Amino acid sequence: MAVTCFTQEFKTVIAPLRMFRALILDSHNLIPKIAPQGIKSIEFIQGEGGAVSIKQTNFADGGHLKCFNHRIDSIDVEKLSVVYEVKFEASSDGGCVCKMTSEYHVKAGLELKEEDKKQGKDKAMGLYKVVEEYLAANPEAYA
Repeated sequence: MAVTCFTQEFKTVIAPLRMFRALILDSHNLIPKIAPQGIKSIEFIQGEGGAVSIKQTNFADGGHLKCFNHRIDSIDVEKLSVVYEVKFEASSDGGCVCKMTSEYHVKAGLELKEEDKKQGKDKAMGLYKVVEEYLAANPEAYA
């Protein structure tokens, strides 16, 4: 099984706790509601959101992928981090910098092309922006 890793980050004016709550703790409820054109559902196929949980993201019909699973190795609500790895660091303007590291384990016989990695990164950034816009428009959400 081949392993591919990439890192990306973006800055937002949304406070780190709100981003963490929306994108990590409640993503399975929020994201299918605000991005139904891309995400059909997110469900736990193991655990309930804590360490050693596995989430399955089911994409809307017609997309490049049907679904993907990601494992939560650890989650630290106090430090606003989760290992698969996403970290929300406070910035001086009251917002935060979201840093993400993704590690893909590709099944034997399959290849993860550069185009696929770029598309995945772009979709992840698009999803983070959708959540950012939702939180900006709904200041009471996840406060």
